[in-house]
Amino acid sequence: LFNGWSNTSVVTEFILLGLSSSRELQLFLFLIFSVFYGAAVLGNIFIILIVITDSRLHSPVYFLLSNLSFIDVCQATFATPKMIADFLSEHKTITFQGCMSQIFFLHVFGGSEMVLLVAMAYDRYIAICKPLHYMTIMSRKVCAILVGVSWAIGILHSSSHLAFTVDLPFCGPNKVDNFFCDLPLVIKLACLDTYVLEILVLTNSGLLSLICFLLLLISYTVILTTVHRQSPGGTSKALSTLSAHITVVVLFFGPLIFIYIWPFESFPIDKFISVFFTVFTPFLNPMIYTLRNKDVKEAMKKLRSRNVGSK
Repeated sequence: LFNGWSNTSVVTEFILLGLSSSRELQLFLFLIFSVFYGAAVLGNIFIILIVITDSRLHSPVYFLLSNLSFIDVCQATFATPKMIADFLSEHKTITFQGCMSQIFFLHVFGGSEMVLLVAMAYDRYIAICKPLHYMTIMSRKVCAILVGVSWAIGILHSSSHLAFTVDLPFCGPNKVDNFFCDLPLVIKLACLDTYVLEILVLTNSGLLSLICFLLLLISYTVILTTVHRQSPGGTSKALSTLSAHITVVVLFFGPLIFIYIWPFESFPIDKFISVFFTVFTPFLNPMIYTLRNKDVKEAMKKLRSRNVGSK
């Protein structure tokens, strides 16, 4: 074992064990995930295009929504295409550089999305509790700053992970029991006592997740309390307005809560959570926002009638 760490790593690639070793099941999963990945990417790109092309959606809430869709496209793409290709491959390997890249992008997109969800909750707070000042407070400049801050925090959060991971000594074990390079699983392969590193990873990710989750809870509580105080019958209307956003928050933070309860223990459900986080959440988000949002549905109808008219 190494007492300190240096870049004397002899591992040049990692083996990804994937979701299953059954050839028949892998072919089935190839078809299933190809469909879900395609739908996730197309659905989110569709939302971005609708927000850009429809002038009625040129407002802060839809600007933030289009940025959420962009992050979801990135979240779905950092590992899923390789997973789909690996279903048809016998040797599921990834280079050391590729593995570090996956770790970096996972935490960039995950961290950015967490902060962006807080920004979207702040937007709803201003819209519901201070409607007369909404356009003044949520100016284009403020929206751009909120999005910029979400990306900056995501990059900073991810860089702090990568700073100590990239120079860890990997001198033999190189099998990762997942379909992408998950940071806790990769750290465990290092040739040194990783207990302190595991605590650092848990503290870094757990602290950001906890702060964002608490800010979201506070914003929802303030919104509902304010609405109930102003109009006791308006609470249900406020809940209806917030329902899509709350659903997305639950889908995002639900898996994270499980991950941070047992961060360095391996369970069969871990792979399902990884799939849910990287494929199904980006797939579900566009459906949640389009099915529950009257403005987006109107914009879709308008776009459809415009295409029919041009034909």
